[in-house]
Amino acid sequence: MRKLLIVIPIFICLAALLGFWVRPEPVPVELVAVERGEVETLVANTRAGTVKACRRAHLSFKSGGQVSELLIHAGQRVQAGDVLMRLRQDDLEARVAEARARLDAQHNLREQSCRQASQDRLDQGRLERLAERKLASQDQLEQSATRARLSQLLCSGGEARIREAQASLDLQLAQLDQATLRAPFAGIVAEINGELGEVVTPSPPGIPTPPAVDLIDDQCLFVEAPIDEVDAGQVRPGMPVRISLDAFPGRTFAGRVSRIAPFVRELEKQARTVDVEVKFERVPPDLMLLSGYSADVEILLDQRQTLRVPTESLLEGGRVLRYDPGSGHLREQRVELGLSNWRWSEVRGGLAVGDRILPGLQHESLADGSVVSPRGAPEGRP
Repeated sequence: MRKLLIVIPIFICLAALLGFWVRPEPVPVELVAVERGEVETLVANTRAGTVKACRRAHLSFKSGGQVSELLIHAGQRVQAGDVLMRLRQDDLEARVAEARARLDAQHNLREQSCRQASQDRLDQGRLERLAERKLASQDQLEQSATRARLSQLLCSGGEARIREAQASLDLQLAQLDQATLRAPFAGIVAEINGELGEVVTPSPPGIPTPPAVDLIDDQCLFVEAPIDEVDAGQVRPGMPVRISLDAFPGRTFAGRVSRIAPFVRELEKQARTVDVEVKFERVPPDLMLLSGYSADVEILLDQRQTLRVPTESLLEGGRVLRYDPGSGHLREQRVELGLSNWRWSEVRGGLAVGDRILPGLQHESLADGSVVSPRGAPEGRP
């Protein structure tokens, strides 16, 4: 019996030593502390969007001619009403001068006819007084009356001829003005198709040709981006947007949804999108945005300050691997989730502030019950 009492403790010690030597080595891992922070629900574009100008004019002449003045260069900023280009105008100016002379002649003819009509009315009045005294015949009286009526018709007809001459002058002035290309709004000259002395021709019907001047209003820009039809129903005008541009990596710009297209675009059978327009709220003055830049948008649907975990830490079924500091093991913990995006997910239950979890599947072998050794400060963030 005494030997048995001695052997049993020896076996127990040997078993403990054996368990110590064969126990798994703790896996060093980075942990993240569960904390409160901002969580957003976002809708992003499915394909790259494009920066566009609110106003862009492809300016061309209505009639052909030779370029006599080129007053701009590509990249120049112009103001509304500035002259950009002129065609040779000597023939048009001659037609204007001819129309003005014709208008002056009609004014003179009307003046003559009206003076004659006035004189004929006076003569008719004198003959009527003479006829009352039997000093003029009825035939003379009738002839005088006829002359007075004809003169009055010529005077009245002069007004119509003046209006006709004025219309002809207005037409010639319009054609002269059309030989001058002016900026309809302030902007940047993007492209010029035409050289001094070159003959430009208008586009034939159905055959588009490059515009003489491509003018862009660079002070008013927006982003047009395609949103998947599944998400489009959640988007409303006025929603805040974060805009990112490939040309300026690492920077984001605030914007607002300004318009949602009233139709679905079907580029492919399995890819149907709705175009959304986003206006910049404020563009930094040191930033030169160009129409045509590619852009991505994130439309903010909802936002709140709440308990959150990294989205990449979530396992299938809404579970996370929580670190148990008492045993050094990872334990599966089911959590109740709320808002979520690609970075953060809201936790409504199952975790508390200060709990530490595995931020992502760093090792494929890690699972419920794995022994781990935390690295770094427990408050560290991924």
